[in-house]
Amino acid sequence: MNQFLNELKWRGFLHSSTQGVEEHLAKGNVTGYIGFDPTAASLHVGSLLPIMGLVHLQRCGHTPIAVAGGGTGMVGDPSGKTQERKFLSRDELDENLIGIKKQLLHFLDFKSKINPAVLINNAEWLIELSFMGFLRDVGKHFSVNEMLAKDSVKSRLDQEHGMSFTEFSYSLLQAYDFLELYDRYKCTLQMGGSDQWGNIVSGIDLVRRLRGGEAHGIVFPLITTSAGVKFGKTESGTVWLDLNLTSPYKFYQFWYNSDDRDVIQYLKFFTFLPEHEIQELEMKVRTQPQNREAQTSLASTVTDMVHGKDATDKALNASSILFGGEIKDVDEDDLLEIFGDVPSTNMAKDQFGGDGALMVDVLVKAGVVPSKSEARRSMLSGGIYVNNLRVTDITKRVNVHDAIKGRFLVLRKGAKNYSLVRIV
Repeated sequence: MNQFLNELKWRGFLHSSTQGVEEHLAKGNVTGYIGFDPTAASLHVGSLLPIMGLVHLQRCGHTPIAVAGGGTGMVGDPSGKTQERKFLSRDELDENLIGIKKQLLHFLDFKSKINPAVLINNAEWLIELSFMGFLRDVGKHFSVNEMLAKDSVKSRLDQEHGMSFTEFSYSLLQAYDFLELYDRYKCTLQMGGSDQWGNIVSGIDLVRRLRGGEAHGIVFPLITTSAGVKFGKTESGTVWLDLNLTSPYKFYQFWYNSDDRDVIQYLKFFTFLPEHEIQELEMKVRTQPQNREAQTSLASTVTDMVHGKDATDKALNASSILFGGEIKDVDEDDLLEIFGDVPSTNMAKDQFGGDGALMVDVLVKAGVVPSKSEARRSMLSGGIYVNNLRVTDITKRVNVHDAIKGRFLVLRKGAKNYSLVRIV
């Protein structure tokens, strides 16, 4: 099998493809593209699957094009939506495109001497389109009956809000993108999620009808977790690739918390680990799930790929704190994220003046123990920790100098019962 298709197949990327795509790819360097919607200032973890698809395409000797949808983003793709998207202004779209372009540049090789990647904004050709010319030259090649049969349209027609003509025309614009890329770059392959199949086929038909050219499509599966939840969504919201929107610590934790039923597929989708290494990790999941080796490998590999080794090391250090690791040189923001869900108590700074506050009093005020006698018993038995350091001296006092950044005390009873004291 073709090297690129073989890679997609064993990794589970290949959901559907057009007939003859294998022979087409076997002819030599093929140029393929994927579009990215600039509806936010950053791509999210769900965007990683199509990004990896482009990277695999380039690694197998073909030329990838990443299309930033500055034009189509003004309309909004109705695929998978229950109601019309909020329209963004041109300035908002341009601002979003800056962050997205920066992220795409991180993954693809734009300086290759053999098959350099291309990044282009479809606003270059869509914004200046003549409406009458578009209807005459492009619109006449589309059947309304076929457009109504698309899943993205059918799913909306029976709903209260229906679908606007603006959204209905989206597939024509995406098809025109394919035609434009065919003319400019001899692009003959479009890829995307399986919800894009209808739009991709429309582009293939337009290239054939107007240019007599051969074009193909490949779509990837839409990912849901084993629990049936949409991939990339957490209780706290979307997991972004921008570290200012999702910290490296939270990003690392998202992958580390992958279910045993999902982690091997995620390793195939979101890393470049070879098949034999993933098979070894799959064996570890079956025989030693408690060690979470597959999750550790996934979290470290993806965080390193997206944010770099320094960010990964920082995330690992922060993660180790939850398992009793030393709390040292941790940033305040990371500390608050790590312990954001644990009980917290505010205590006045003057309570820690002079010789400091008795540890037993702090434990009671923070709600770690119900009474001073219980605090003493827990300390003597070795079950109390301050900043992950065991405290057994029942006369121990703590002051501001003992606090992290002079503001925080991390208290722990036993292995996992944490509490955070904020000195205010």
